[in-house]
Amino acid sequence: MVLRRLLGGMEDRSDKFAIAREQMVQNDLIGRGIKDKRVIEAMRSIPREEFIPAEYRDQAYRDGPLPIGQNQTISQPYIVALMTQELKVHPDSEVLEIGTGSGYQTAILSRLAKKVYTIERFEPLSLSAQAVLKKLGITNVEFLIGDGSCGWPAKKIFDRIMITAAVPTIPEPVQRQLADSGIIVAPIDYGVMQDLLAFEKRGDKLKEESLCYVRFVRLMGEYGFKE
Repeated sequence: MVLRRLLGGMEDRSDKFAIAREQMVQNDLIGRGIKDKRVIEAMRSIPREEFIPAEYRDQAYRDGPLPIGQNQTISQPYIVALMTQELKVHPDSEVLEIGTGSGYQTAILSRLAKKVYTIERFEPLSLSAQAVLKKLGITNVEFLIGDGSCGWPAKKIFDRIMITAAVPTIPEPVQRQLADSGIIVAPIDYGVMQDLLAFEKRGDKLKEESLCYVRFVRLMGEYGFKE
């Protein structure tokens, strides 16, 4: 009888998250202009609650950022969806993500891309993200712990690049790793404000489009902000 009650409580909690996830999709994504069906289905399929510390899990589907440790945050669902939509990932894309964080954005990208390469400077966050993605059966992600502002250490070119922390400008090593006609989505920190931009590479230049104003933690590193 006790086991039945425990199992029933787990089912109720699972149902609660599933309902909240669908409300998020309908209200905070579709209701705010997210139209890419692949992005919507990816957001619908990934359980955001798995990436959030236990004390904040009941807020998993609130449309706002939440702490994940190391003075870092998981971005609000709408911003995750917007950045993903504007990255325009194809099924054969190889994507570089700078700033693994909780691993939630990584998991969303993994549903859309051929492979995701992700860099995180904080080892505890990377290890936690790796554990969650393994639990979810996601296998097309390669993790690295290091300075994301320096780009991926191997000589590699990426179709798409996402930077999930604010940078003063797109780091030069990262620019060099973007394929021609490739896209970077990143928040640019101008000191008094941050602007979320989508960049398309044309030769040796980046054509930019402003998406919205945002507030992200800053990317620290050799080509990012200094400690």
